[in-house]
Amino acid sequence: MSEIRKLSTNDPDFRQQLDALLAWESVSDSGVNDTVNQIIGAIRSEGDTALVEFTGRFDRWQATDAGDLEIPLTRLRQAWDSIPDAQREALERSANRIQAYAEHQIMDSWSYVEPDGTLLGQQVTSLDRVGLYVPGGKAAYPSSVLMNAIPAKVAGVAELIMVVPTPGGELNELVLAAAHVSGVDRVFAIGGAQAVAALAYGTQSVPPVDKIVGPGNIYVATAKRAVFGQVGIDMVAGPSEILIICDGETDPDWIAMDLFSQAEHDEDAQSILLCPDAAYLQQVSDSIDRLLPTMERQEIIATALRARGALIRVRDMDEAVEVANRIAPEHLELSVADPQALAEEIRHAGAIFMGRYTAEAMGDYCAGPNHVLPTSRTARFSSPLGVYDFQKRSSLIMASAEGADSLARTSSVMARGEGLTAHARSAEYRFRQDRE
Repeated sequence: MSEIRKLSTNDPDFRQQLDALLAWESVSDSGVNDTVNQIIGAIRSEGDTALVEFTGRFDRWQATDAGDLEIPLTRLRQAWDSIPDAQREALERSANRIQAYAEHQIMDSWSYVEPDGTLLGQQVTSLDRVGLYVPGGKAAYPSSVLMNAIPAKVAGVAELIMVVPTPGGELNELVLAAAHVSGVDRVFAIGGAQAVAALAYGTQSVPPVDKIVGPGNIYVATAKRAVFGQVGIDMVAGPSEILIICDGETDPDWIAMDLFSQAEHDEDAQSILLCPDAAYLQQVSDSIDRLLPTMERQEIIATALRARGALIRVRDMDEAVEVANRIAPEHLELSVADPQALAEEIRHAGAIFMGRYTAEAMGDYCAGPNHVLPTSRTARFSSPLGVYDFQKRSSLIMASAEGADSLARTSSVMARGEGLTAHARSAEYRFRQDRE
């Protein structure tokens, strides 16, 4: 029998049960924080020397000098040429779809002129240099390269620096091929907190960046949090999540596998189903029991479902929406007859997958929208990674002579009210003399 918990909104303590289910503390312990701070300090003081030393210690291969840490672009091209045709075609198609979607996100500068001739507006510019962290070794995440690099390039980022750990000196061909098709400018075979520190502060070989994006382990996440302020970061992400709202008409095997698709990430991932039909929830439970033994990552999925998964019976679709907005999931599937109408009621979700045919897995790879999404209920106030994360805005103000007089008089009154005399007098110099 499935060990996934079964809840109902009619349970007297449902709210407490839900809050306990959603609780996630992504706080590093003192040991991790101390290690990360020591690594950052060493990189800041010793630069490349520390980078080479940490790479030998943590990634188990010894660079002769810092020059060995950079992977030439010709090696990326070699990986692209050497992977099977099917993988190359899949990467290319995914890249094209991600780029097409990203191009719709580009923010443009704008301005307007007031009747008195004063110009106000906003100038949009791209970041100069961005660092992209990519997990390495046996784990291959070419999709992560595409999702982080392509929006940056669409935004106009001039230089994209990728770092990827290579345990035992092992290079992942798919990751390198993805970097090639994404237009990454430089790649370094470094990882962990030391790579984050190198990107944030720079070394003799690694140039400092303006923002760091991309996923990593607890040391990477802790380092990103530690360097925030010196550089921008995308987010400190928690475990992957999927919430499914189903009306009971979708093949239960489909829903079970969709729940598995996030549970297989790691034991802390979260998979939840909301449905008003108790008999259907039991069908999904039966599908979980039958399909779980067929999964390669069976133990991980089973642990995740047992620890943080749930099948929840709701009174109706209105209540399903209410619960979904409280959960604010990373991924939300609306497996219902009229998903677009239901989507209009959703206020908090990283990505909304509408309809029975739209598997969340499609969004992970090739649908087009970004798969870097807010987790741990942060969809209440944040958004998916996009082109806008690699652009910034500057306000434009150009006062005309007539406009300056009006603005200066208002500024003078407010500045003197705040006791800032220099502010007031600076504005007062701009009074129109013929109006004195």
